[in-house]
Amino acid sequence: MMTHVADVVTPGSIDEAVSQLAERARRGSVVTFVGGGTELGYGRAPERVDTLLRTERLSRILDYAPADLTITVEAGITLGALQATLAPERQRLALDAPQAARATIGGLLATNGFGPRRARYGSLRDLIVGVGIVRADGTLAHGGGKVVKNVAGFDLPKLMVGSLGTLGLIASATFRLHPAPEQQQWHVLAGRSAAQVRELVRALVECKLEASAVIAHSNGDAYSIYILFEGFGPSVESQGAKLHDLPRDVLGTDARPIAASGDIDVASLDETARLYGSIRVRISTPPAFLTSLDRDVLAPLRVAYADCRVILYPTIGAAFVGGMPRDSEALLAALQQARAVVESAGGHLAVVDCNEPELRERFDPFGTPPPSFPIMKRLKGRFDPERRLNPGRFVGGL
Repeated sequence: MMTHVADVVTPGSIDEAVSQLAERARRGSVVTFVGGGTELGYGRAPERVDTLLRTERLSRILDYAPADLTITVEAGITLGALQATLAPERQRLALDAPQAARATIGGLLATNGFGPRRARYGSLRDLIVGVGIVRADGTLAHGGGKVVKNVAGFDLPKLMVGSLGTLGLIASATFRLHPAPEQQQWHVLAGRSAAQVRELVRALVECKLEASAVIAHSNGDAYSIYILFEGFGPSVESQGAKLHDLPRDVLGTDARPIAASGDIDVASLDETARLYGSIRVRISTPPAFLTSLDRDVLAPLRVAYADCRVILYPTIGAAFVGGMPRDSEALLAALQQARAVVESAGGHLAVVDCNEPELRERFDPFGTPPPSFPIMKRLKGRFDPERRLNPGRFVGGL
């Protein structure tokens, strides 16, 4: 998505980033930001880019208080490096987004990245407690925890999540952490229909089973369901036993735990499916819509895609679909119909990557702007009145 840019800067500190953005403000330059480059295809292409600011050197741990379960980091640190820092203290950031070795914290915040553990731990909006940003004019501002200077009237940390670099450079972030689990255990159930996936999810809730993640994977019209329990050993074993005590008409006969040695690498399976294909979309709907989603949205998309891959997080109503276009016109029609069905159910369909230029031109990556769009416009005007940060990349061309 990124075109060639003559002016590329890679600040080595937040103070340097402040100076560089202040200088570009004086020039009237339009600036875009890049971290690990894992989500460059998400959103619209910026209308113009004069300066590309790379965050890879902003990778320091600014403050770590294991006893308080908080950490403050610069935005260019990768998720993998952050987790490696926390591991000796048996702590973690409860975020399992794909491509952890490349994905930066700032990029994950800007795109609201997440993985299947969102089912238990929430999104980045639930994990972030403070943020530092550099505004378009080079002003450094903070919000939430570790406050130095606040932007009055805004919940700045939550505001930055999903902002796609259109409100400011995310320079640092403070997160609350969780203890690393003593034990983890995946269970798998194969050959299920969408209706059976929904029934199982309902049974998990009714039986008060606290799965950290539930993944339904399909590259056909049947699903394999992967359920993760983690925590203290006795609790993990108890919940696994309760799962296998569910009635056979709900559980089936082939449910089994996955060996600790890993006869199935669930994390790799999830990531591979989510990143597969030249056109990838993310769908969000109410969890109760799952059966209709499979019948009215996913089934037509499977026909329009060649070698379609589907991943569902059924407890939170998220679906990821990717593949190659069997026929561009047929896929465009299927995506348009899918978006209409999803939006009528109160959800949305977003293109997270598209390597088909013609389709990218003809299919809006976000769809109908939400009811909150007027507020989004006012925020853009407040934070970036001259539209010099990633103009046009966000919903509605903001």
